[in-house]
Amino acid sequence: MKMNHTQRTPFLSRHSQTAAAAGLCLVLGLALIDSRAAEKTGKEKMQLTSAVFTDGAAIPAKHTCDARNVSPPLKWSGLPVGAKSLALIMDDPDAPVGTWVHWVLYDLPATTSELAEDAPKSQYLAGGAKQGLNDFRHLGYGGPCPPRGNPHRYFFKLYALDVVLSDLKGPAKAELEKAMEGHVLAKAELVGTYQKGKN
Repeated sequence: MKMNHTQRTPFLSRHSQTAAAAGLCLVLGLALIDSRAAEKTGKEKMQLTSAVFTDGAAIPAKHTCDARNVSPPLKWSGLPVGAKSLALIMDDPDAPVGTWVHWVLYDLPATTSELAEDAPKSQYLAGGAKQGLNDFRHLGYGGPCPPRGNPHRYFFKLYALDVVLSDLKGPAKAELEKAMEGHVLAKAELVGTYQKGKN
């Protein structure tokens, strides 16, 4: 049976609408993928390094309780747009009693790009940065101090924040993490190791 023009028109119209809808979905899907890729790239852009050890390598004894116990020098780059301050947490997930916190630091100005070796063990640092309590129950840096045995890993975690946490007063790690909730723009991580009697 032959279809006249009147009969064909609804079919072509529905077909065109379906094709257009499929094309729109494809465009929106690609846009979403690009957006997520851009977001991921932005979050991975920030980097944290040290002049005295590379990621995954041993931390020199100088920066542990077996020697001078001074903080290592740190440098960072690639801060995201909108960052107003930085926070740093150093901890050891391999400690026998559970994760042990070695360093809590916050309100580092977003205009800075490094932290010199041997940061003072006080609440306030030059430039406006502040330090909180570690699990040794003192302010500032407390270096690796594991028992004899397998090497421990020490995670230096740097956070770019969209706020300044000026209301905190010598916080412990949990208090700082709570204050940072919803304000982290990016994170960078550096891992060092230490084994007593080996480094």
